[in-house]
Amino acid sequence: MTVLKDLTKELKHHAPFTATGAATGIILMVVLVVSGATTAISRAGFHVFHPLHVVLSALVTTALYRLHGGRKLWAVALIGYTGSIGIATLSDAIMPFWGGSLLGVHMHFHLPFIEPHPMPYIGVPVWILINGAAVIGIVVGSLFPATRLPHFGHVMLSTWASLFGFTGFAIGDPNWLPRLPLVFVFLFFAVWIPCCASDIIYPLLWTKGHGRCTDEHPCHRHRE
Repeated sequence: MTVLKDLTKELKHHAPFTATGAATGIILMVVLVVSGATTAISRAGFHVFHPLHVVLSALVTTALYRLHGGRKLWAVALIGYTGSIGIATLSDAIMPFWGGSLLGVHMHFHLPFIEPHPMPYIGVPVWILINGAAVIGIVVGSLFPATRLPHFGHVMLSTWASLFGFTGFAIGDPNWLPRLPLVFVFLFFAVWIPCCASDIIYPLLWTKGHGRCTDEHPCHRHRE
């Protein structure tokens, strides 16, 4: 029950700026639609923002675990990796696939962290870039644990990565404009619950605090 209470508290706190992030995503989607941006451009945008999302997710998750006393290297690596790759994949790839499908859009299903094909424009296999991004975030979060700005950046990057998860992996040329209100809802939930769970609750489950988050604990430094 403690974990559920903490998650509820954090979700309430983060709802306003998650909604703001979702609104920026809708504005960006309108720009893409009106400008006639191709699917290739949107997919390239996904391959920019998704790795950045993974870096910040790994950084924040690892940092919070370290701030709460986590010291074992294998645990730091495991928590940072699963908390970033798992959540970022859910938020940026799986939920847009579900959302687009529910909106009647034929979507391409993909899991970036295991995709062998080359990344557009740079030629590096997608799985290498995505997993490398997680490693970078884990190393930085372990050596320089801080959760203040990275958490806000995580929310914004997650929103934009989720948006490009919609527009970059839609099959055909769907008319997004009538669907924008529901896209906003999907963007909000694709960011709201996963980001709070990844940045705050998940790493604390592995510490002696068992997920307990109080005003004295470092997990609240990102609010200052």
